[in-house]
Amino acid sequence: QVQLVESGGGLVQAGGSLRLSCAASGRLFSSYAMGWFRQAPGKEREFVATISRNGGNSYYADSVKGRFTISRDNAKKMVYLQMISLRPEDTAIYYCAASFSGPAVAGTMYNYWGQGTQVTVSS
Repeated sequence: QVQLVESGGGLVQAGGSLRLSCAASGRLFSSYAMGWFRQAPGKEREFVATISRNGGNSYYADSVKGRFTISRDNAKKMVYLQMISLRPEDTAIYYCAASFSGPAVAGTMYNYWGQGTQVTVSS
């Protein structure tokens, strides 16, 4: 069992930066690939980024590539999403998720989810 708690969301102006954190509890954190997803009001949940178990590989949605960076610290059981050059369209609830199957784009491949943290980007 893995429990995930996101933090670091907030209100920021367009062009600004935020770093989201995801704290994991439970055993075998390093056995899970991790991902970030987001859901804007009235829209479906969408993939943002994923990182492999050892942090050696990552993959991003085209909409965030070059602006967002996913990273992890297995010793601290933490996953991060550094976001720069934020845009109003990045406004959403951001969710951290853990996948035993490995890095994945599809949310259905993830076994555990956090409760989310709100990111609001004003224009």
